Amino acid sequence: MTAVARNPVARTWDAVDVAATAVPGTIPVTVLGGYLGAGKTTLLNHLLRNAGATRITVLVNDFGSVNIDADLVEARDGDMLRLAGGCVCCSFGSDLMGALMGLRERVPRPDHVMIETSGVALPGAVASTVRLVPQMRVAARVVAADASMLRRQAADQYVGDLVRGQLQQADLVVLNKTDLIAAEACEALRLWLACEAPQAALRATERGCVPPSLLLSDASRPLASNPLQRWLLPSDEHPAIPGADALFRSRAFEFDLRVDVPALARALATQPFGLVRAKGLLLDRDGTPILLQLTGPQTELSAWPGNVDAQPTLVCIGTAHQWDEAGLAALIQTFTITQPVS
Repeated sequence: MTAVARNPVARTWDAVDVAATAVPGTIPVTVLGGYLGAGKTTLLNHLLRNAGATRITVLVNDFGSVNIDADLVEARDGDMLRLAGGCVCCSFGSDLMGALMGLRERVPRPDHVMIETSGVALPGAVASTVRLVPQMRVAARVVAADASMLRRQAADQYVGDLVRGQLQQADLVVLNKTDLIAAEACEALRLWLACEAPQAALRATERGCVPPSLLLSDASRPLASNPLQRWLLPSDEHPAIPGADALFRSRAFEFDLRVDVPALARALATQPFGLVRAKGLLLDRDGTPILLQLTGPQTELSAWPGNVDAQPTLVCIGTAHQWDEAGLAALIQTFTITQPVS
């Protein structure tokens, strides 16, 4: 195997037609990773809306964590969502290998599989599981990153190793939310990524708008024709990084009452409870279902894209060393309204 010199500047690629090389009897699998709040869900929804005739199967740990846009969902069948254009979304829980083996038997078989990992997972570990399944191959490891938060997250004493580990295992880094930073800061971030993830191609974007042809590319194609080909490294081994259980704590708060959602969002973004990510459905004062998302100090409120009959729930994730669950619960309680949700 011939080694390829590392490029001192991360490569930036535009959309090109790089459909996966046909390997008889195999299904290409893209592993989509990235730290909490990087925009993986937004990226997936954009892909599904623009996939054309490509039959894509999306594997997620839980439907509630991915929030496929409601107008893309045609039917629900047990642990499967049937989506527009022949695509499907399946929940696999802890049995990823079993889900992948089941996909081989589907008629028609998917043209491509996307696996959305947890925000605190390493894409290389998931890719290793894919390689154990006959008739499946890893097409690429794509890592989404929040341009406005990435340097801060990578420098964090507790989660920095995890964030950098995700970047170092990527074939493609999708630098999302570039509209939130200045052009000069984006260029500085590109140069930083050239050193932090020299093996990865780079695509800067806003709101997850990445061409499907890029996300469905195959990193196993020859370097001359494939923009996702990694610089060849001595091995595919990865450094040990503390597991999510050691770094993070989480709590799902269920609501039987309505909530002053804007006020709660502002409070969550400014209170020191170790909170780094929050996401969920809440009913506002007038009963409007709202999707609340928080990433660090940034909050976003939008119309709820899923089932309006779902149990209002807010999932909160924080760093273990600062986690104050009691304080967080007390804060949330102060913004509940006495009127029931129904």
